Amino acid sequence: MNVDQPQSAAGPLPGRPHAPRLARRPLGALLPLLALLALTGCGGGAGGGGGESGRDAGSPRTAAAAADRVEPLRTTPTPRLPATVRSADGHRVTVRDADRIVPLTGSLSEIVFTLGLGRNVVARDITATFAQAAKLPVVTRAHDVSAESVLSLKPSVVLAETTTGPAEAIGQIRDAGIPLVVLDPPKRLSDIGTRIDAVATALGVRTAGAELRERTDRRIEAVRKDIPAADHRPRVAFLYLRGSASVYLLGGRDSGASSLLEAAGAVDAGKESGLTKDFTPITSEALAKAAPDAILVMTKGLESVGGVDGLLKVPGVAETPAGMDRRVVAVDDGVLLSYGPRTDRVLASLVRQLHRTGR
Repeated sequence: MNVDQPQSAAGPLPGRPHAPRLARRPLGALLPLLALLALTGCGGGAGGGGGESGRDAGSPRTAAAAADRVEPLRTTPTPRLPATVRSADGHRVTVRDADRIVPLTGSLSEIVFTLGLGRNVVARDITATFAQAAKLPVVTRAHDVSAESVLSLKPSVVLAETTTGPAEAIGQIRDAGIPLVVLDPPKRLSDIGTRIDAVATALGVRTAGAELRERTDRRIEAVRKDIPAADHRPRVAFLYLRGSASVYLLGGRDSGASSLLEAAGAVDAGKESGLTKDFTPITSEALAKAAPDAILVMTKGLESVGGVDGLLKVPGVAETPAGMDRRVVAVDDGVLLSYGPRTDRVLASLVRQLHRTGR
């Protein structure tokens, strides 16, 4: 999303992209939906938190409760609107009122709440799992947005991503005259600051955006400086699991996890083994080539296969160094790939679990 001209006054936001249903998407379009699928298809509640699994564990342990909450800036900003921005889908959108915001992904909700505008949010997507959003009405069904549900809440601005769908619902929201701002989904640590700036600009709180970006950068850098020195960088394979639907995928170069793993002092085993796609079906051969020392999973995905014991029954897993050592790293579905203000916690959890720092 490119900024054309920020202005002053108080107003809304545009927004939302078009995307076809999952069944019609190539595998490369799956990334932004993985956390959502895990939430809707793997069972369990929609709570936050993270998890860890040691070599003798049968299921992940719940991580710090702080992962269930976002931490808003100390000062609540006052939007200065209207603001005109260019949406990632090519539309030029003018936001005149930010009183009734509908973010259509958990990652966008996290940014809006952390900027201090949570009281202006009137609905949430199923992937917004943090505590402050828990009581908001959900406007998605499985991975599809319900245009009727969104419009019934009379939003002044809608925020979406280019993968949000279905396209018909997105078009219906835009045709109703609701300002709809579409952003590209995040895939790496370097995307965080850009997304914060884009959301803050669209909502007329650029100063708060600059503050949040600086805070987020500082916290991530603090975690990176605290990574223990090691002669060996563990090879980590990111597996996407949805046992209820028999979906078992191995992450490759574009899975979205590479940036986090590398920042945590690890090697993305799927990427290093030559997998150029985002995800590919798990096979014994692919896992043998990746030869991971540890396996990274989403918490509910791990639960969906019956914990570590069930994961070891997935073909090829038990024969890897990670499988033989039962070395599984689990992070909450709602934050692992969100690349937002809580990513420092995700990175700290990865560092703790991979390097066994005991923190």
